[in-house]
Amino acid sequence: MHEFTERAALAKALSDYIGAALAARVARDGMASLAVSGGRTPTDFFEELSTRDLPWSKIAITLVDERWVRETSDRSNAALVRHHLLRNRAAGAKFVPLANDAPTPEAGLFAVNEALEDLSWPLAAAVLGMGDDGHTASFFPGGDHLDEAIDPAGSLGLIPMHAPAAGEPRITLTLPVLLAADALALHIEGEGKRAVLVKAQGEGPATDMPIRAVLRAPRPLDIFWAP
Repeated sequence: MHEFTERAALAKALSDYIGAALAARVARDGMASLAVSGGRTPTDFFEELSTRDLPWSKIAITLVDERWVRETSDRSNAALVRHHLLRNRAAGAKFVPLANDAPTPEAGLFAVNEALEDLSWPLAAAVLGMGDDGHTASFFPGGDHLDEAIDPAGSLGLIPMHAPAAGEPRITLTLPVLLAADALALHIEGEGKRAVLVKAQGEGPATDMPIRAVLRAPRPLDIFWAP
């Protein structure tokens, strides 16, 4: 647990953490991939990371999950990444979004999987968020494919998801893909999210608060929090 008194300090520390993982993978393999989350929380982190002196031309960025909407929508995580992360020095990175023009995530799944084949796997780093209901990625309580998505022995890397609380249909990387990342971080802010985390660290089914599937995995998870 990495705790900070202000969000700017968290953004700097998380950028150090992710930047080190990306640099190490590029040094080892010649390329690296990063998966990030959308929502309201990561914008300061994105903007800080975008200024870092990294070999961005050898780095590919994708999303942990996405709402199945066009990038013209204010709900698009891809639009958020393009606006806040793919700028400054990070403008040279390759970006692979998770949504396309197909009418549903099921219809577009094959094309997204094909696009993701161009990335370097496993991920060098992944940054998760968490909702007030304990969801992470698009692992939503009540999701139609939740059991498959959080199965640590699952064989699928990308799964569509429909859930009552999700709003739009979603598409998400699965738990095994996230757990295989060299560096795995959970980025949360605010006292409310801290309380949700404490509850998730308690007993109960992972399907009730799917972040538990990550918290209970044998590999370490680095948690970054600021009020």
